[in-house]
Amino acid sequence: MESADYDDGDLASAEGVLIAQSWQATVIIGVVTLILGIIVTFHPGGSLNVVAVLLGILAIVSGIFHLVRIFGRGEAHRVWSGIVGLVFIVVGVVLIRHLHLTLALVGLYVGLVWIVQGVVALVAAFAGGAREGRGWWIFFGAISVIAGIVVVSAPVDSVTVLAVLLGIWFIVMGIIEIIGGLMIRRAARSAANSVAGSAEHAVANGTA
Repeated sequence: MESADYDDGDLASAEGVLIAQSWQATVIIGVVTLILGIIVTFHPGGSLNVVAVLLGILAIVSGIFHLVRIFGRGEAHRVWSGIVGLVFIVVGVVLIRHLHLTLALVGLYVGLVWIVQGVVALVAAFAGGAREGRGWWIFFGAISVIAGIVVVSAPVDSVTVLAVLLGIWFIVMGIIEIIGGLMIRRAARSAANSVAGSAEHAVANGTA
């Protein structure tokens, strides 16, 4: 047997390991995504509260970081860093203690972003003159502005609805990933059986 045969065998073995790891990782990610989607869909309020608490913790950590910078020898803006640090800590505590306010702020942020995005799309559509896809940009801009206004008018309820939709999307993506992983596994087994059959056929021809 030549060295090329060993190389081909090693390459096939390595590819088999990679394929096995690939389908297993895909299935695991799909299961995690599916579970996360189920949790978010059926418990949107609790999921949003977790996000709100994490935002508050992030603000507090950022505030502590700015306060620590006051004691740095090379810090040229001690007063400014101290003020910013205290503000971040206060904001973080408020966000954690008043989760309803945090969700409202998140909803307002999402709504304002959609409004600005829609206005920009409409301006670009009308200012650019006749061009391909102009109708799509007008439709996208109008929908974005309308959705943003709806979210701003009722931020908490809108964020809850968005959480449910996000959970449903996670469920769909999780199912797709699980199916994809199982399809990779099936293809890997078919390829392995094909290679084994070719090897047996080659051995039979050699002995003959």
